[in-house]
Amino acid sequence: MTASTPTKSVLITGARAPVALHLARLFHGAGWRVVLADTPASPLSAASRACASYVRLPPPRFEPQAYGDAVEALVKREDITLVLPTCEEVFYLAAVWRERRLTAKLFAPGSDLLARAHNKFDFIELCKSLGLAAPQTTLIKDRADLAAVRGSASKLVFKPAWSRFASRVLLRPRPEELDALIPTPQAPWVAQEFLEGEELSVYALAKDGRLSAFSLYRSVYRAGKGAGIYLVPVENSAAKAFVTRFAAGTGWAGQLSFDLIRRPDGTVLPLECNPRATSGLHFFRNPQTFAAAIDTGGGTVEPDVARPQTVRLALWLYGLPAALRSGAIGSFLRNLRSADELLDWPDDPAPKRAQWRALGEITVLALRHRISLQRASTRDIEWDGPDQSSM
Repeated sequence: MTASTPTKSVLITGARAPVALHLARLFHGAGWRVVLADTPASPLSAASRACASYVRLPPPRFEPQAYGDAVEALVKREDITLVLPTCEEVFYLAAVWRERRLTAKLFAPGSDLLARAHNKFDFIELCKSLGLAAPQTTLIKDRADLAAVRGSASKLVFKPAWSRFASRVLLRPRPEELDALIPTPQAPWVAQEFLEGEELSVYALAKDGRLSAFSLYRSVYRAGKGAGIYLVPVENSAAKAFVTRFAAGTGWAGQLSFDLIRRPDGTVLPLECNPRATSGLHFFRNPQTFAAAIDTGGGTVEPDVARPQTVRLALWLYGLPAALRSGAIGSFLRNLRSADELLDWPDDPAPKRAQWRALGEITVLALRHRISLQRASTRDIEWDGPDQSSM
């Protein structure tokens, strides 16, 4: 009798995120044993039948040493061969791999490249060094830098160099709105030229600089100014050409996401980079081809979902109020009917119910720390550069 091939084990971190749930389902469908890990007690993904085990970790932002110890022990105990980050814990994991030389494969670039891509000024400079067109972007490290661009504020977008979900963004502000900003070398801001056009988002996979997956979409509704919660797939060859050249020029290995803008003349320019998973992942549903693209880097996997994707709970929480404010309730209801619930998956209904418990846990954190739901959802894994004193 032929001996069966041992099942490989993958560790997926950031289990709170819908993208972690999606990755778990894809790898489970491809025959992998899926271990999930994160800091919340009841994250969304832990309820999935794809989850063989959920492990609660210390918060990396506040307890990095304990986090590293727990991850190292987990990887060894569960015989993990592949680790897939989904959120900003990728930066802490990259540091663990750099310092401890773990044998499991971390699907992410090294710490230096991750930091350059995440920093909103360094990313633009990196694009320029690769010969890629990019919007004019100025680094603001102190009040003098801020004063130098004050007169042009109405033509600029201001945002922290280390940030996520469009948090604290000032869009073409009045000069007096800049008075509250306190940029420092450790917590700098950027001033980027405002560009008219359609915002597009990218999710991609790359292996040694070769693009192996590419998904492009636009967000009709967002949670506040940031994360998209109603996603419509689109096609644009200029966007794909940009991502292909960026991946090749950096030798990227891992997940890679961008916010881009398509200008009225058809050109596409980068706004910022998210070196982690984003919602474009939900347009891939073939377990075997997707898992192979990450595991071996062989071949190219194409998106196989054509309908809009949404999380209906988030759509009611954020999209409905926006529709009421704009008077576009009819469009909201039509969009609601035309989209698929991205949490739905054959024979795996539990995560859809578990989102209520997960929301409750985040709500308690938000109330305790007097912060927004969105901030509470990432507070313990945010990474704001090598000098964390700015947090």
